[in-house]
Amino acid sequence: MDYLEQLVSEWYEYQGYFVRRDLWVGLESDGSYECELDVVAYHPTKHHLVQIEPSLAIFDWEEQESHFRLKFDAGQKYLHRFFGGEPSPGLEQIALVLFMDVEHRDTVAGGRVVHVRELLAEIFQALVSFGISSYLIPEQWPLLRTLQLVAEFRDTLSESLSKRR
Repeated sequence: MDYLEQLVSEWYEYQGYFVRRDLWVGLESDGSYECELDVVAYHPTKHHLVQIEPSLAIFDWEEQESHFRLKFDAGQKYLHRFFGGEPSPGLEQIALVLFMDVEHRDTVAGGRVVHVRELLAEIFQALVSFGISSYLIPEQWPLLRTLQLVAEFRDTLSESLSKRR
């Protein structure tokens, strides 16, 4: 599992979602699968189903569209089978990207585009609302715990980085 898959999985688990990673769907007659879905999360009380497809790749928009279309179409086609058999019109699909000009695009292949900096901002906003003395992120989420420590000591870290310049 790559870093972004791990980070987004931890974030959704932390928020109360049940998370599946590297979910292979569409069993073919030769034993192969049609597609792998990177992260699928379901919140049982909110009845919110979300498919997150992180990408560190540097592709042009046409290649990105093709890549995410394959993943999102497979999500629409197969995920309902894991959650009661009915098609899931409420399925939220997110393309989590790092190297993509997202300033002018809100969607790709029918899914919402989220830049990694937006995800990090969302996480930090939640983590700075309480200090480590009142609540330390459990060790089962090591990336979130690391970000919590960075958030806690951000002033000291910022000073240290400023001195290096």
